[in-house]
Amino acid sequence: MNTPLNTAGVVSNSKTDPNKILPMRYMWARNHYKDGVANNWTPEEVSMQKDVEQWKDPKFLSEDERRLIMWNMGFFATAESLTANNLVLAVYRHVTNPECRQYLLRQAYEEAVHTDTFIYCCDSLGINPDELYNMYLTIPSISEKDEFVINLTKSIFDPFFEVTDLVTLRKFLHDLIGYYVIMEGIFFYAGFAMMLALKRQNKMIGIGEQFEYIMRDESIHLAFGCDLINTIKAENPAIWTKEFQDEITELIKKAVILEGAYAVDACPRGLLGINTQQFVHYVQYIADRRLERIDLPKVYNKENPFPWMSQATDLSKEKNFFESRVTEYRTAGSLEW
Repeated sequence: MNTPLNTAGVVSNSKTDPNKILPMRYMWARNHYKDGVANNWTPEEVSMQKDVEQWKDPKFLSEDERRLIMWNMGFFATAESLTANNLVLAVYRHVTNPECRQYLLRQAYEEAVHTDTFIYCCDSLGINPDELYNMYLTIPSISEKDEFVINLTKSIFDPFFEVTDLVTLRKFLHDLIGYYVIMEGIFFYAGFAMMLALKRQNKMIGIGEQFEYIMRDESIHLAFGCDLINTIKAENPAIWTKEFQDEITELIKKAVILEGAYAVDACPRGLLGINTQQFVHYVQYIADRRLERIDLPKVYNKENPFPWMSQATDLSKEKNFFESRVTEYRTAGSLEW
């Protein structure tokens, strides 16, 4: 017989009025919403003039660098739509708390901005959209990541799926972890490191700045997702069995293998001063942080090979964009990472 779930919690709470946001119960959701607003941006605020010049110069970028840029844009261009569909079509329906829903709406807007970013980059650089937007079908390492996430989150896409007991709640939690921890928390980060490493060489600065802003958004998405996951666990402790914890750890280990293979595929010979294995170690380091964030033990025990990556999400640091019009918002300095 199935154990009933906590019907007064953040998920499938029949007593919650979704139209009544006050008084708030989960202030962490409200704080994440405010942090997202503080990081507000649009792609058109970033100048692409130098990127266009560099992209059109056959001697400025190596073939490996062009491959790296195309692989990353090809993955992110469709991954952002995949994440938005997860939010709007699946997660929002089951998370009934109004302040959490307010954040989910904010996140959905940010996913739309990210999708628009790759339209903007594609138009600016004159990239064939058919090539870019079909890379999830034509590049095996991208296709395997997308397929893995689709399989991870297929339960809650069933229109007849409902959270009614601990068994169905565990399926929902499984899919939340697949979406937030694996998709947004692991599968994006090798690409972030590659594009920001290229930016550190003063190459494709405009795209690099946009990736910085995307990563800042994703850091807040991840923080919200982990708080949501941990709240569900706290409200329904019977769900977090040793067997389920082991299952999640194995999924994350599989995700690390896929992301490592993608890193090798996208950047087979590394970048100036960075070898391919460092990208793989960075993914392992990131995975350990994700495991700890949902109260699971580390697996890899790797040091961070790219300590400069933290600067990209530190909104309190002053930046000069020179050719760009992007500025730090006044309220962004209050963020803590």
